[in-house]
Amino acid sequence: MSNPTETHIGSPVAVFVYGVTCYMVFFITFLYAIGFVGNFLVPKSIDSAADGSVLAALLINTLLLGLFAVQHSVMARPAFKRWWTKTVPVPAERSTYVLFSSLALIALFAFWQPVGGVIWNVENPTGRTILYALFGFGWGLVLVSTFLINHFDLFGLRQVWLHLQGKPYTNLKFGTPGPYRLVRHPLYVGWFFAFWATPTMTVVHLFFAVVTTAYILIAIQLEERDLTDVHPEYADYRRDVPMLVPTIRKKHASTTGREKTEVHTV
Repeated sequence: MSNPTETHIGSPVAVFVYGVTCYMVFFITFLYAIGFVGNFLVPKSIDSAADGSVLAALLINTLLLGLFAVQHSVMARPAFKRWWTKTVPVPAERSTYVLFSSLALIALFAFWQPVGGVIWNVENPTGRTILYALFGFGWGLVLVSTFLINHFDLFGLRQVWLHLQGKPYTNLKFGTPGPYRLVRHPLYVGWFFAFWATPTMTVVHLFFAVVTTAYILIAIQLEERDLTDVHPEYADYRRDVPMLVPTIRKKHASTTGREKTEVHTV
């Protein structure tokens, strides 16, 4: 076994430092994304001053969203992981995925093209407060959901930490804590609130919300296929628990008492 004090490329120390660095890039990107979508505290947001033609802007924005969607989904597929880990150390695979996802978002923030035009604008103070509260709720639900499914495994820190300790990686158990008992994808529900809850909906914000919503709905199908392969019990969970909208109905006995800790293939 390699000495944990080694510092050559691929050593436990180097992999751990790399994983922590990737996580820090992600966390800063996540915070910027809140300001970007909410139009505050960042130099360039989703509704910054328009510059250029609408057609060119929508084309560029489509390419930026497409880049993120392709990267985010392709790199999450098991077949790609098997190929990718011939080059990237296995303990660093998740961290590398997180890094590339963050870089795709950074590119989106940097090259995003606002176009102006208002679809709706809520001027009533109470209405604006409610929409901002829903916006905050969405981001909060996203963050809480990641911790319920093991935040540190989701973003690669658990993998590099175990590698640093010389311990093998073990898959997390499947389960359904908290909101995962109500819907299968509360994290994505959080994204919907974050993207759609705004007192001022511009043309480009609406475009962003529609495209990301479509991507999420497609990504769910890919994710659930992979989850069913890894966790056979997911088939029962999928049958008994709605995907995004809670419903009141009797749950199948096989889903009772589980705690969800593994839903991060996308």
